[in-house]
Order: sequence, then C-alpha cells, then structure tokens
Amino acid sequence: MNNITIYTDGSCHTQHKIGAWAAILLIGDEEIVLSGQKTETTHNRMELLSVIKAFEYIENHKFTGHKIIIKSDSQYVVGIQERKEKLKAADFITKKGNPIQNIDLVEQLIRYTETMNVQFIKVKAHLKKTDIRNYNREVDKLSRQIVRNYVRKK
Repeated sequence: MNNITIYTDGSCHTQHKIGAWAAILLIGDEEIVLSGQKTETTHNRMELLSVIKAFEYIENHKFTGHKIIIKSDSQYVVGIQERKEKLKAADFITKKGNPIQNIDLVEQLIRYTETMNVQFIKVKAHLKKTDIRNYNREVDKLSRQIVRNYVRKK
C-alpha cells in the first residue's frame, strides 16, 4: 500500500472576507492540484477546507485504503487531531457554552480522520527556495494568487 502525501494551505483577505484554498495530492506518480475560493470566510476556514477537499477527492476516487499524510503549516488544522477527543467530549461547545468556531468544518474533518488512516505533519510556513521541490510553498502561492485575482475583480 502506497502512502498519499497531501500538501494543503488556505488564504484569506480579511477586509473583503474572500478566501481560497489549495491542495496538492501526490498519489503514486500522479500529482493532483485542487483549489477553490469562498466568500464571507476566514483564514482558518480556508485551512480546514483545503484538507477536507483533499479528503473528498480521496473518498470520491476510492483511495481510502491508503495511508494519508497531510502536510500543513496550520497549527490550527494539525492540532485538531490532538484535540479531537476533548472536542467530542465537550460536544464541540466552549466553556462559555457557545459552539466552537468553525464547528461545521471541524466536525467534518474529524469524521474523515476517524474513517481514514491519517497522519498530520506540521511543516514550516513560507520556506524560501530549497534544493527539493517545495510543495508547501506551491499551495501557499496558489491560494494567495486566487485571493488576489478575486479581490482585483471586485
């Protein structure tokens, strides 16, 4: 069984609340690039959505038996795996009695991690040029470019 490595990132223009997400999936010899945009959103929602969209692709294309390695520069996304039992025990409610932020996407992400063999790896953000291809930088540049293009059209 081969591993599937996925690099994800999200970006958001906070004033316009326009966001974009990107994912590069490395499946065998294939490199699949996914991306999209949303309005009325936040940076964390785009970070979450990049991973969720990658999981949707894997599910829809029947790659669910593989080990999936998610490489993200988002501590928020990577940390959900460590916090998931605590979040579920609290029924996704804060100490103040409010639903956690992004509850819809957090619940969806957790559901995927419980049905797939997933490992999250935190990578450094915005590393400059290296000797090897930097997929994390590529998804960062792609998501930011989508946001810039969308803001220019407004």
